[in-house]
Amino acid sequence: MNFGSIVLSEALGTGILILLGAGVVANVLLAKSKGLDGGWLLITFGWGLGVFAGVYVAYKSGAHLNPAVTVGLIFSGAHDFAPGIPVNAANTIAYLSGQMIGAFLGACAAFLAYKQHFDAEPDEGKKLGVFSTGPEIRSYRWNFLTEVIATFVLVLVIIAFGHTPSGLGPLAVALLVVGIGASLGGPTGYAINPARDLGPRIAHAVLPTGGTRAAQPERVAATVGGGAGGELAELAGERTVTAAPSRKSSDWSYAWVPVAGPLVGGALAGIVSHLF
Repeated sequence: MNFGSIVLSEALGTGILILLGAGVVANVLLAKSKGLDGGWLLITFGWGLGVFAGVYVAYKSGAHLNPAVTVGLIFSGAHDFAPGIPVNAANTIAYLSGQMIGAFLGACAAFLAYKQHFDAEPDEGKKLGVFSTGPEIRSYRWNFLTEVIATFVLVLVIIAFGHTPSGLGPLAVALLVVGIGASLGGPTGYAINPARDLGPRIAHAVLPTGGTRAAQPERVAATVGGGAGGELAELAGERTVTAAPSRKSSDWSYAWVPVAGPLVGGALAGIVSHLF
């Protein structure tokens, strides 16, 4: 495959992954969605099936869909990223570029699918949660370590899959992602993929997700009389006002954790697989 074909394959596969992954989070979190409050297991299975679909779409490039996987293969001493695609600088850039482009576009597609629900949702934190991960207990060192551990498991087992005759293919990786989410996803939301977090976070920053909060009735009051003898009397009726747009934050202070943590975890997994 040439540079452009690798970019296109990884972009399509990663785009499908993020569309379905961000879509299941939107389904569970956003107001008036049929899947509202569907729970953590629905999210983990949704992400796993997103991986399943994305891997099939990007089969020609080996379906990395994740810079941590690409980096892990480099550190494992592999000669090829996929059959016929040698490990070199140009191909590395092609993989990383395709993954980031696909992640951004997949997030944009998920936003369009749930546009009315974004408009109806007053909680900006839930909106951001559709696009990117965040810690339940904010401690950058421990959040970083969690991402390192979870991604180490992901990449090490994926490399092991390549040396086993199971024949499960994408299904094995999908179940692995479900297992990681169920077991290690609690502290940080298990980004385990720099493109998965950074691309959609950029989309969140540029898309009009803020909307306006719903109109609320406001009681009207006026002061009758003056001086010390004045008294407050409520006038009959209410008027409806619309609140100003909610303040939107993409939480850039945390954004380095789901990028650096998975890259370190992927590199460590590659080294361990090479040594042992």
